[in-house]
Order: sequence, then structure tokens, then C-alpha cells
Amino acid sequence: MNIEVNPNELIQIFALSIIAFGLAMIFTPLLSHFLYRFKVWKKVKRVGMGGKKIPVFYKLHKKKHRRHIPTMAGVLIWGVVLIVTLILNFTRSQTYLPLFALVAVGALGLVDDAINVWGKTKLRGMRAFLKTGWLFVIAALGSWWFFSKLGWSMIHVPGVGDFEIGWLYIPLFILVIISTANAVNITDGLDGLAGGLLISSFGAFGIIAFARGQVSLAAFCMTICGVLLAFTWFNIYPARFFMGDTGSLALGATLGVIAMLTNSVLILPIVGFVFVIETLSVIIQLISKKLRKGKKVFLSSPLHHHFEAIGWPETKVTMRFWVIGVVMAAIGLILGLIGMGTA
Repeated sequence: MNIEVNPNELIQIFALSIIAFGLAMIFTPLLSHFLYRFKVWKKVKRVGMGGKKIPVFYKLHKKKHRRHIPTMAGVLIWGVVLIVTLILNFTRSQTYLPLFALVAVGALGLVDDAINVWGKTKLRGMRAFLKTGWLFVIAALGSWWFFSKLGWSMIHVPGVGDFEIGWLYIPLFILVIISTANAVNITDGLDGLAGGLLISSFGAFGIIAFARGQVSLAAFCMTICGVLLAFTWFNIYPARFFMGDTGSLALGATLGVIAMLTNSVLILPIVGFVFVIETLSVIIQLISKKLRKGKKVFLSSPLHHHFEAIGWPETKVTMRFWVIGVVMAAIGLILGLIGMGTA
């Protein structure tokens, strides 16, 4: 595998990342002032899926509820990425699709956050079937564009080759986007956790995109990394604010789109390994409670709350998950580069 490195392209990629970081750092005090002035407090859930009480989770996080930490800070992430990409990114054809996913799903998440803050529902947000329905619509639009307009109909198996799957590409695309969006959303439960994991994930796919000659897509990934670095600076414990669904859902969906654009979807579960195990912990918990008459496998789910419940400090859980995330992103990156797919 030969990768030609153009110094000018590398300079532009890192310049966009630095600009994005700087803009996010500048806009953060303004956003913080707005969120605190209008009391955009995130409400801690008292009930989970099915309307049942979740006392372990509430006990772990009631202090945050009392401290009044605002949500919706995800608008900082996709807002800065939108500005930088539209003004400075030089090949927009590579960035329109992930940018569409970022902004469209970000808007959906913003509505969900608004319901969490000002709504009266016990679930503290948009009802799951409604949120999933809109996410499905957005993913379906993206899948139609990839399949009908761009002619994408194959997946790459690293080290093996490309396989034509025809119309099955459409449901695969939809599954990837919805799954990744929800996986990141599920993981976003501790100060700094999702932000740190997303930096390593987008960084890995940014390198893969660059290796494939998708320079503008690589720049887009690094722009997101730059903003996430600034966001995480303020989101690590004790968090000044939370990204909310407008950040986690949007970034998850965008990560899925980028995996499809780089023809690297099969390494996505490796790069996003922590997102996968967090989601599996929720699924296992739900199945266990359903089939074993309420008996749980974990003290609380997702998995990061289980470790909190057994006595790990929040910061310890976050940083250890970061370490796992970086290691798995590196493994996924190596597999992606060794078994490079076609454009």
C-alpha cells in the first residue's frame, strides 16, 4: 500500500482542525452564558424504558440534577463544523452527505433536548418510537442518495475484497446510521466520556479517508476532532455543560455516514468498540429483565453506570473507557489501512 502525502493537504487539514478548535473555544463562553441564563437544565431520568423506575441510576446522578448542568451544547459542535466546512473546506462533494447527517440529526436531537428541558413527559425527552422514526427517515434519505445517485452497492471486507450486495446496501446503510447514532447516544452518560471516544473514532476514520485520497473528508473528520477537543475541555468532570442528544445522536449518525463513505463499515464496530459494548449491555439488561422476571445482569446499564454502581469514581470509568477506545481505534485503523477498499 502506497500513500502519497501532499504537505499542503496535510497543512490544510490540520489548519481546519486548529481553526475549528479556536472558534469553539471562542464561542463556548457565549453559549455557556445563554444556557445558564435561560436555565437549560438537563433533567435526570427517574424512569427507563417501559416507564419503570430506575433507582440505581437516579441515585448515582441526583447530585448533577441538583447542581443544574445545562444541555444542548451539541449545537456548538455541529454549528462550528457547519461554518468551517461551508466556508473553508475545499471539496464540498465529499462533505455534503456527512454534513447533512450532522445538521439534520442535530436538529432532531435539539427537539428532543428541548422536550427534556421544558416538556412534562416522564421519559424526559421525545418518545422513542417518534425519535427513531425521524432518524429512520433521515437515514433512508441518505441510503437512497448513496444507492441511486452515487451508485454505491458494495461493501469491503478488509484483506479480502469488495462484494456487490445490490439493493441490500439500502437497509445496511439505514441500520448502520440508526445503530451508530443510538450507540453514541447511549454512551453519552458520564462527563467527557462520549467526547473523548468520538475524538479517537473520527481521528481514525480521518486517517483512513486521507489514505484513500478523500482529502476533504479527512479534513471534515479533523474539523470535528478540533471542535470535540474544545468541547471536551469544558465537558470533562465536573462538566460545565452536556452535548445532549443534539450532539450525541448527530455525531453518531455522522460517524456511520463516514464509515460508509470510506467503504470501511466493517471496521466501524472495532473503531467504536466501546459504543458497541455499551449498547450490548443495555440489550442484555433488557432481555434479562424480560425473560428472568425482572432479574438484572448489571446493577445499572449502560455499562459505565454498572462500574459506577460497584464503586468506581466517574473519572476512573471515563478515563479507562478512553484508553480502551484509543486502543481499539488504533486496531481498527490498522485493519482499515492494511485491507484498503476501493472508492
